[in-house]
Amino acid sequence: MLYINEIKQILLQARQKTYQSINTAMIEAYWNIGRKIVEEEQNGKQRADYGKEIVKTISLELSKEFGKGFSARTIWEMRQFYIVFPDIKKMRTLFAQLNWSHFQRVLKVSDEEARMYYLKEAAQNTWSVRTLDRNISTLYYQRLLSSQNKEILHEKENSNEYNIQNFIKNPTVLEFLNLPSTLSYTEAEFEKALIDNLQKFILELGKGFAFVERQQHIKTETADFFIDLVFYNYILKCFVIIELKTHTITHQDIGQLDMYVRMYDDLKKQKEDNPTIGILLCTETDRTIVKYSVLNEKNQLFTSKYLAFLPSEKELEEEIERQKLLFSLK
Repeated sequence: MLYINEIKQILLQARQKTYQSINTAMIEAYWNIGRKIVEEEQNGKQRADYGKEIVKTISLELSKEFGKGFSARTIWEMRQFYIVFPDIKKMRTLFAQLNWSHFQRVLKVSDEEARMYYLKEAAQNTWSVRTLDRNISTLYYQRLLSSQNKEILHEKENSNEYNIQNFIKNPTVLEFLNLPSTLSYTEAEFEKALIDNLQKFILELGKGFAFVERQQHIKTETADFFIDLVFYNYILKCFVIIELKTHTITHQDIGQLDMYVRMYDDLKKQKEDNPTIGILLCTETDRTIVKYSVLNEKNQLFTSKYLAFLPSEKELEEEIERQKLLFSLK
């Protein structure tokens, strides 16, 4: 009866295509409604006031005819949708990959490059609207930008060469772990919280991360070592080891991470893998240690400050500026 499963799959694929077609048609319809409103406004003498009246009128008429979903706010968003994305030819691919709620959320993003970045990432990585909202709220784009050279996010989209720093965010926001803001928890508790929320943690880490193992045992001729977390980045084609520290970074922590990276390259890395990356996740970074340690010499070692709570936009921007300063010292 294997053919039954194949028939079911055919129907599921057909339904999915139908849904995508309807979704694309509706988003394009909203864009056209926005265009009509703007064109009508341009014929009005007092455009701002006239525009508000048009929105109210359309909202009332559509609600009478089609029911819910056409509030004045939604109609106004359709107007903004056209203004923000006037070139429909460039947007049609995204219309087919995302839903209206994705576009509603990015309309609140003022930076044009950030807007397009969020939409492309949401489409490429199948972000839910909730994930998109969290990444916008925690300034995902700005944190990536602060963790690297200015040119990183403008690399050729089709290039097969990747800059490591494009995949590591600093600071890392881990409010979903529900850790106490007093930081009174052990590294074991921190590790367990990350594992219990692994999917969210991988999304927060950046692009292309797949979980490998927790407390991975590395045995040498003279000793046994346990690495907190091991991931593999399928885009960078390398292992990524993460050491967790519930204190301010120390030179001993960096030495330990450097040793683990060298050890992993020697004992675990395959010929087809790129050099291993090490990330030290700590509560505070230190510019002096960053400047005068091996962090300033090796491109495979990174330190990232994690925030155990969701900060305000101002607090996060201030933290980004601090991390920019630390990065400039490398």
